[in-house]
Order: sequence, then structure tokens, then C-alpha cells
Amino acid sequence: MNSAGPEPGASETGAGGPEHGVPEPRAGVAGWFQDRSELVVSVLLAGAGAVVIVDAMRMSTSFTQRGPVGPKAMPLVVGALLVVVAVALAFDVLRGGRGEAEGGEDVDLSTPPEWRTVALLVGVFVANIVLIDIVGFPIAGTLLFWGAAFALGSRHWVRDPLIAVALALVTYVVFGELLGVTLPGGPLEGVL
Repeated sequence: MNSAGPEPGASETGAGGPEHGVPEPRAGVAGWFQDRSELVVSVLLAGAGAVVIVDAMRMSTSFTQRGPVGPKAMPLVVGALLVVVAVALAFDVLRGGRGEAEGGEDVDLSTPPEWRTVALLVGVFVANIVLIDIVGFPIAGTLLFWGAAFALGSRHWVRDPLIAVALALVTYVVFGELLGVTLPGGPLEGVL
């Protein structure tokens, strides 16, 4: 072992450095912000929390209050938790914490996006919006689930429609019977 200096090609920065997955700090104000880009997520979380809290505080509860805990309670808790998470994330980032690099992703950035899949999914959602009042949720939901499976590459011509029908019917029953949210039934209104 030679104690005269580092070996050729070895980094003089110690345990950090690009070869260990820790990028070198950048110089200047722009570099400081690039090194702490996770602060944007913190700001977005804090903003979302503030919007939720302000919206909950403006909520009229006179007709829905049925006990000590009203409809404002849950949005206030969610908004407060969003703000707490935002502050904790900002504190961690400012202390030098960084998100892990996504090493396991098999994404080739040179490959163009699958616009056909995107167009099919948009078409399925637009068809659902147009058809839901005409044919009702059970039929429109079936077409939505089946169309989404088709757009995403599934080509099982027997299994996919059966799963789509089951999902649409279960969703319709859960919303109608358990949650008390009426969805349009269309021609199947009296049957279901």
C-alpha cells in the first residue's frame, strides 16, 4: 500500500462523488437550487395543504352538522398533515437529504411516447363522459374498463369484458347502496 497519494483515476473527494452515486455540489445560486430541487415538491405540498385548509374553513356546515365532528374535521386533518409533511421534507432537503436515483427503471428516454395508447385512453374517457347519462353507469363503466384494458395492451376477448362488467356492477352497487351516491342507471335503472 502506498501512502504517497491516491491511485491514478481515484477521486480525491472521498466517499462521495459520481462513482458512488452522490453528485458533486454545484457552484452558484442556480447550482444551489438544482441541488435542492426537491424543495419544489415541498412547496407544492404546502400549497395543497393551505388550499385544503382554507377551503375547509370556508365550508358551510349548518345543514350537515350532526355531532361534535363535522364535515370540516377530515379536510382540516388532511391539510394539516400535508403542511407537516411539506415542512419535514423541506427540513430534510435543506439538511442535505436527497431522493434516491431511480436505478431500477428500464426507461429508454430516446424512445418516443406511445401516442396511440394515450389517444385510445383519452377516447375511452371522453366516450364515458358522453355515454354515462345516455346509457347509465353500468354500461358506460363497462366500456370504460374494457376500453382502458384494450388501450393498455390486453387482448383477452372473453376475460376482459367479464372483468369489466364485474367492476362496473360492483362499483355501481357500492356507490349506490353503501355510499348513498346515486349513479345514473340508464336502461338498467329498475333492474339493478
